[in-house]
Amino acid sequence: MPDAGHTQSCPRGGRERRRLVAAVTLILAVWSQGALAVDAPLSLAEAQGLALARSRQLVAQDAGAAASQDLAVAARQLPDPVLRVGVDNLPVTGTDRYSLSSDFMTMRRVGLMQELTRSDKRRLRAERFEREADKALAEKDRLSAEIERDTALAWLDRYYAEAMMAVLTEQRAQAKLAIEAAEGTYRGGRGSQADVLAARVALGVIDDRASELDRKLQNATVRLERWVGAAARQPLFGRPDIDKLRFDLATLDTSSLGAHLVHHPEIAVLGKQEQIAQAEADLAKANEKPDWTVEVNYLHRGPAFSDMVSVGVSVPLQWDRRNRQDRELAAKLAAVEQAKDEREEMLRQHLGETRAMINEWQNDRERRQRYERELIPLAVQRGSAALAAYRGGKAGIGDVLSARRDEIDLRLQALQLEASAAQRWAYLNFLYPSTKSMPTTVSTERK
Repeated sequence: MPDAGHTQSCPRGGRERRRLVAAVTLILAVWSQGALAVDAPLSLAEAQGLALARSRQLVAQDAGAAASQDLAVAARQLPDPVLRVGVDNLPVTGTDRYSLSSDFMTMRRVGLMQELTRSDKRRLRAERFEREADKALAEKDRLSAEIERDTALAWLDRYYAEAMMAVLTEQRAQAKLAIEAAEGTYRGGRGSQADVLAARVALGVIDDRASELDRKLQNATVRLERWVGAAARQPLFGRPDIDKLRFDLATLDTSSLGAHLVHHPEIAVLGKQEQIAQAEADLAKANEKPDWTVEVNYLHRGPAFSDMVSVGVSVPLQWDRRNRQDRELAAKLAAVEQAKDEREEMLRQHLGETRAMINEWQNDRERRQRYERELIPLAVQRGSAALAAYRGGKAGIGDVLSARRDEIDLRLQALQLEASAAQRWAYLNFLYPSTKSMPTTVSTERK
């Protein structure tokens, strides 16, 4: 017959083992998911989406727009009525002093006062806040474009730093082989110790350049981390096509570029500021007609006397209109002209910068293609020829090292040109937020 205590302890031990297994399984699942999340590659589009989702600036602009909309609703309403309560003609001397009912002139007063703001003035005040809301949304578009652009620049900086590091890693392996070859020929009596030292110097130069590139890579990762957080440590993939833009260069001449940039977020913000200034000028014009205030009072006297009602109207007297209302209107109209001029100047600035950037982007692409099509293949052929001559005893190790050094320089220069073109591409391609349609169609390559 089984022991009773043993029979009771088995289920409890089984439950504990199952709980332990479940806990270990959960820990492994969480760890594996975290490992997958860390190792998951990060594309440029994903990085930009993550940067937009993490941004608190965009949330702040939404809050600002909502606040202005609420103020616009409030501005359409009449001012709150004013309750007036008081005592008139209270005696303070004589036998009736401080009596509220003995003297026939003593009255307890209750009244309402209402300012009658004209409907057109209330409408203009509301429109002014609505323009503020529009400006906050335009600021959000500007910030979205800047976030996408800066994220793209940080992503591309890290991408090309890694690409350059890969070139140096490949060349470092070749440099180590060159050292082994120089040492072998030196031991065989066909080479000199100077060749061995030259090969080692070449390896040291590559290591020094790799150290500099590693610093640039770390800084690029830090800049990307500012936008995407811990995801900046993930591997990158999916280099964008930097030979195409979101607008059509083939149909974009100097005149149409200006019309295109009118919709630029920074220009749009200044356009909203101009609308705000115009709304304030319209309101100043409406203020030339004063608002009336109506007041009704009920006056209660002692029981021996009758109660009374008083009605009054208050009208501001614009006795110095030339130096008050007219001056205010002139100031607001000057602010409108100021906003127009600032917008026009900003448009000219962006037009010049964009035209120059397009030229630089096209030039960098053409030079990069020349490197890939002509210069790098020639450098590779020269390196192969130098190596063959060295193996045949017709050239020294210095010729081989010089050819490989030139090849490294050309490969890095080609990557630098491509990185420069990618930076110009980021500035041009994200003049506008990706969530908004461009004023023109998707671009084609330069003809």
